[in-house]
Amino acid sequence: MRALRRNKIVNEIHVVEDGVEALDPLFCRGWHADRTFSYPPKLVLLDLKLPRLGGMEVLRAIRADERTKAIPVVIFTSSKEERDLIDSYKLGVNAYAQKPIDFVQFAETVRQIGMFWMLINEAPPSGAFAPIVAQEA
Repeated sequence: MRALRRNKIVNEIHVVEDGVEALDPLFCRGWHADRTFSYPPKLVLLDLKLPRLGGMEVLRAIRADERTKAIPVVIFTSSKEERDLIDSYKLGVNAYAQKPIDFVQFAETVRQIGMFWMLINEAPPSGAFAPIVAQEA
């Protein structure tokens, strides 16, 4: 958070303690029930090793819902498991980065991720992935 704020990359950051809490702001429920899907997060920085509901399950839920499937998700984890990397991409992650152990390298990696996804990347407009309802005439 300090690396992102120090570089003025984001205005608002939501930090959650576990995978269940991670879904609340994304799906506008719980403490985030007053949020709307009109203004989705610009980025989800997701650890795989979350309590209660793991990162893969969070990613699966994000990609399974039309309202959230276009939100960029970056896995940022300490996992060195090739299986985690492969499964993440199969589930539709946008990027996968391993957390450096050294704090200076960690902060620089977070800064670079933030710079790309928050300032350089062009996200689709809000509502671009709204569900299409086909009805019989």
